[in-house]
Amino acid sequence: MYDLIIFIVLLAMGYGFGRYAETKHYKSIINREKELNSIPAIATKILVPARNDLNSQLVTGNVVISIDYFKRFIAGLRNIFGGRVTSYETLLDRARREAILRMKEEAKKLNAELVFNIKLETSSIHKGRGNSIGSVEVLAYGTALYPH
Repeated sequence: MYDLIIFIVLLAMGYGFGRYAETKHYKSIINREKELNSIPAIATKILVPARNDLNSQLVTGNVVISIDYFKRFIAGLRNIFGGRVTSYETLLDRARREAILRMKEEAKKLNAELVFNIKLETSSIHKGRGNSIGSVEVLAYGTALYPH
C-alpha cells in the first residue's frame, strides 16, 4: 500500500512539475523565435552563390532535455497498448526548437545574415531503468554567412 502511495505521489509530482517546466520552456522558445526570426535557417544542399563580402563559419546549438517521470510512465503505457507517444513528441519538439534557437543565437553573435544547410542530429544520451530513455540530445548545425 505504501509503495502505491509513493508511486501516485511521484506520478502527480512528475505531471505537475513537468507540465510547469514544459509550459515555461515553450513560452521562452516562442519569444526567442520571434526575436531571431530575422535570421533565416535554411535546410538546403544548394550552395549559396559566392559573395566576396561574406565570410562563412560553422555554427552549432545543442540541448539535452531530461524526461520527467510522468512522461516516462505514459510512454510505458503506450508501449503496452500501442499508438503515438505524444509525451515524447512534445519533448523532441522542444529540444529541436531549442537547439535551432541556440544555433541562431551563435549566428547572431557573428552578425550573420542567414544560416544555410542546417542539419539536426538526435540521440538518447542516458538510459534509465530497463533501458528506457532518460535524456535526449539534439544538435543543430549549419553554415552562417556574415559580413567581413
